Amino acid sequence: MRSIGRRFAGATVLALLAALSGPAWADPAAADGQATLGLSAVLNGQTAPLTGGVRWRVFSAKTEEDGSHALIVESNLAEPTLTLPPGDYVVHAAFGLASAAKRLTLGPEVRTERLPIAGGGLKIGGVIGDQAIDPSKLSLAIYVPVGRNPEGKLVDAKAKAGDIVGLPEGNYHVVSTYLDTVGGRFLAGAAPSPNGKSAAPAPPATIPSNSIVSADIKVASGKLTDVTLRHRCATLTVKLVNKPGGEALANTTFTVLTPGGDVIRELIGAFPSLVLAEGEYAVIARHDGKTYQSTFQVDTGIDRDVEVVAQETSQGTGQEAPQDAPNAAGKEQD
Repeated sequence: MRSIGRRFAGATVLALLAALSGPAWADPAAADGQATLGLSAVLNGQTAPLTGGVRWRVFSAKTEEDGSHALIVESNLAEPTLTLPPGDYVVHAAFGLASAAKRLTLGPEVRTERLPIAGGGLKIGGVIGDQAIDPSKLSLAIYVPVGRNPEGKLVDAKAKAGDIVGLPEGNYHVVSTYLDTVGGRFLAGAAPSPNGKSAAPAPPATIPSNSIVSADIKVASGKLTDVTLRHRCATLTVKLVNKPGGEALANTTFTVLTPGGDVIRELIGAFPSLVLAEGEYAVIARHDGKTYQSTFQVDTGIDRDVEVVAQETSQGTGQEAPQDAPNAAGKEQD
C-alpha cells in the first residue's frame, strides 16, 4: 500500500507541475497566431545598438499595382517590439541619411533582428570663447560638395546642434549660423488691441545673425564624428544718450552698418540689442528728426553697451545722414 501511495503521489505531483509549467512556457505569439518582432540597429563595425535617431518602417513584401509597397507599421523608437500577422515583409531602418533594409518571412513566433547600417554619426556643437552655445541658438546646414563648390548639394537643412545625425560615409560641408533672439524688446511699445487695451508683447522670434562659420568634415562608417564650431561674436546693446553714461532716449531708430555701408540691422527702441560677428561697425541713431552716428568694435564674447552721444556740432542741427558715408563717432550730421 505504501508503494502504491508513493506512486500515486508522484504521479499527482508530475501532473500538477505539467499543468503549471505548460502555459508559462508557451509562446504567446504562437498562441494567438501573431508574430512578435523585436528590432534594433547598429552602425557597421559597432556592437552597441543605436539608442536614438532611428526611424523604422515595415512594408508588405507584396508589390502593389503601381510598383509600391504598402506601409504596415512605423516607429521612432530605437528598439521597437512589433506585433505582425505572419507573412513576408521588408523592414527599413533610417538613421538620418544612412539606412538599411532587410526582407523577412515571419511565422507565429517571437523573433529579433538587428540591422547593420552603413554610415557614421555626426554631432555638431558650438562655442563662443570657452562657453558652449545653447543648441537652440544655432542653425545648421549640411552639404555634399560638388566639384569646387563646397555647398553643391544641400542634404540636411534642419540638423540640430547636439543631436547625432546619421550620414553615409563621405565628405561634407557644415555651415553654422548663430541665431539672434528678437521680439517685443526691440519695439518702442506694444501695439494697442482693437478694444483700446495694450496688446501682449509679441513672442520672441529668432533671425540669423551675421555670425556664420563653416567647416569641411569627413564622416567615417561606424564612427561618431564630434565637431565643435567656434563662433566669434558678442551681444551689443545700442543706446542714444545726451551724455556718456546718461539715460537712454526712447523712440529712437537705429541702423547698424558695416564700414562699407552695408545695412546689418534696423532696430527701434530705447536700448535694443543684437548679436554681431567680431569686427568694426557704424551705428546711426535717429531721434526727434535729428541723426547721430558712432563707430564701435565688436570683440568675441564681450557683451557690452554701445552709446551714441546726441551731441550737436557748430555746423548744423541734425539733418539726415547718408547711410553709406558715416562720420566720426558721436557727431550729429548736417
